[in-house]
Amino acid sequence: MVWTGLVGPAHSRRKAAPQAGKTRLRLTVPDPGAGTPIPTPCRQPAPHFSCDRDGLLRTLCFANATTRPTRVPAERSISGSSKASATVSAPTLMAIVLVLLVSLVVPAVARAQEPGWRFAEPSFVVELPRDHAAHPDYRIEWWYYTGHVEAEGGRRFGYQLTFFRYGVDKTPSNPSRWAVRDLYLAHVAVSDLTGRRHVHADRLNRAGAGWAGAAVDRYEVWNEDWRVVRTEEGRHRLSAATADFALELQLDEGKGAVLNGVAGYSRKGASEGNASHYYSFTRMPTRGTITFDGVAHEVEGASWMDHEFGSSFLEEDQAGWDWLSIQLDEGVELMVYQLRRRDGSRDPYSSGTFVGRDGRATRLEAGDYTLMPGRTWRSPESGAIYPVEWRIEVPSLQLTLDVRAAFDAQEMRTEETTTVTYWEGAIEVTGTRAGRPVAGCGYLEMTGYTGRPMSEVLR
Repeated sequence: MVWTGLVGPAHSRRKAAPQAGKTRLRLTVPDPGAGTPIPTPCRQPAPHFSCDRDGLLRTLCFANATTRPTRVPAERSISGSSKASATVSAPTLMAIVLVLLVSLVVPAVARAQEPGWRFAEPSFVVELPRDHAAHPDYRIEWWYYTGHVEAEGGRRFGYQLTFFRYGVDKTPSNPSRWAVRDLYLAHVAVSDLTGRRHVHADRLNRAGAGWAGAAVDRYEVWNEDWRVVRTEEGRHRLSAATADFALELQLDEGKGAVLNGVAGYSRKGASEGNASHYYSFTRMPTRGTITFDGVAHEVEGASWMDHEFGSSFLEEDQAGWDWLSIQLDEGVELMVYQLRRRDGSRDPYSSGTFVGRDGRATRLEAGDYTLMPGRTWRSPESGAIYPVEWRIEVPSLQLTLDVRAAFDAQEMRTEETTTVTYWEGAIEVTGTRAGRPVAGCGYLEMTGYTGRPMSEVLR
């Protein structure tokens, strides 16, 4: 069957008549000319290239294209429960098809075990600021930020900004800069905690002529004009703008980094290599601007940052995870997660970290805490049922916390980029510590509730 992608208005894609004997893929790709990113769509006539489906597995036909794709907005934005905008660029279309075909045809564990990718090892020593930068020897990497901020008038917001790098072919046979070595993805969301409304957008690109990337000699990651960079003063500058909302934030590193797991080595399963190198900044003083409904709000608050990298994260029988980051008003933080098996049981490689006021981290193993789900919410969009209230008990810390979503509808739907739908949203926290009342806020992430196990994505 021949598929033809037409560069031009969003979604200008058609299916042609079948050809006997072969399954082939054909994309239309215009040549924009000299090699800098093009901010607007190019409309000139487009040459074609094509490749056999079987050839995709090793040569990745997109890497063999001799023409350079045009640059069009590669963004999909969702506001509330309805689509606010959706545009798919030529490179984004190619990347989407690539992800789908690689995911369907090549078993996930085979991709992780292809020669060349480096696996997380206990001997690796995390050094900062060196390890803020990208680690291209590993197949999977992400930089993740969430936070709670407040405007002068008392309006409260939560936000998430995450950049992903996903290795496709560590050593492409084609030396062209258009070769697909890595895919770069980004998710951004803002939760209006006062108005109880959640908006989000996502992007997917290959590196191309600087469209997306992650520096190896400094901390700078970008996907088009969405970007995070660490300044010479050690501040993290975050920027992301869509047609519906935007954020421009500056974060100080605050209490400093903590290493999760054992000295930053976070084991995710019994299989060798199912692990990541993982550190966090758990309380980052934050200020800047969030634009929502066309109004720019000057905000202040606190953020959380995670950075993980490895090449295989989950066991085959692991369906997903429930992960929480919590900042309590008394100046301590808690991160806990449970890995859920397909049979509904909790995996013994679940883990957590408690951070005291002085910044010292205490490792929590699976038996040191309990996570008990409470009230659930059913998404009208995906049909997934998520627990949006939880109780956390950590007996060794004399800590009991009740967690509830700031509001229920904070689902991330990324069908046009990663195809992963998950719940990621702001939470409110109350409870007791050593008999004293405590309160705080944080973020909750829940994956694997829509049917497709996350082990098929991250192995």
